[in-house]
Amino acid sequence: ALLPKKNLLFSSVFWLLNHMWFTKTEFPQKSRRFYAAITEYSSRLYHYQVMKESQALENNFREILFLIEQINVLKALLRETQDGLHNHSWNADGDSSEAQNTTDITDEEMANLVNYVLKKLREDQIQMADYALKSAGASIIEAGTSESYKNDKAKLHWHGIGFSNYEMPPDIILQPDVHPGKCWAFPGSQGHALIKLARKIIPTAVTMEHISEKVSPSGNISSAPKDFSVYGSLKQCGGEEVFLGQFLYNKTGTTVQTFELQHEVSESLLCVKLKILSNWGHTKYTCLYRFRVHGTPGDHT
Repeated sequence: ALLPKKNLLFSSVFWLLNHMWFTKTEFPQKSRRFYAAITEYSSRLYHYQVMKESQALENNFREILFLIEQINVLKALLRETQDGLHNHSWNADGDSSEAQNTTDITDEEMANLVNYVLKKLREDQIQMADYALKSAGASIIEAGTSESYKNDKAKLHWHGIGFSNYEMPPDIILQPDVHPGKCWAFPGSQGHALIKLARKIIPTAVTMEHISEKVSPSGNISSAPKDFSVYGSLKQCGGEEVFLGQFLYNKTGTTVQTFELQHEVSESLLCVKLKILSNWGHTKYTCLYRFRVHGTPGDHT
């Protein structure tokens, strides 16, 4: 089994650092700056990996192979630098022109490689437009959506009087902020949400996202959706529905899971209904974090 990208990069880069031969050797200032730069970049990778723990990266086979290739190039550059440092004699200033040129080139190439890896980590690994994104114009149609779970504990109190409820609204599932607690909860294990998309599309796939057990405050994600189905509204939101597919969100898989629709439609749809059929065991409520809809743009009307 292949490791997730972030773990692969984290372990690969720190493997290099843990095996660096120069830790007990004194080198000129130029080389020390070079290796300090590598350490700094590795630290950036580590902190970014921790910060992004709540978001799984898509298990993309070709992309992982390409990144492994880049790490191998990184290792080769380090070996070449090591050989170059051994093969040159140092002048009175502790440096030589040839060694300096080698180090300068390696510094630049190393920075480019690590910056490339950081860029890949920051990218949205789905690489498909989300037409259910709120900031793009999508919205929840309340009339076609289940009621939110009412929890008396989720209230702000003043002198013992509850006056404000900070439960998340349904449209939180149309936003990219996926952190523990930033989810829409509805009672029980079955519910639905009617989504007006940012524009008409011929839908091709959907993506469901949830937090992992590692970052869940309770230590489990039994309130995560399990079985769900997707429908499209042909004429108007809330009108005649067409079945697009039924799927299972695997709580032991990656936190971001994309599903190709099982049934195609020939005309563009403006609204999509998400129906949750079961969850992973929570008896009181189900929590939805983010739901995306992908497809081919249709007409503008």
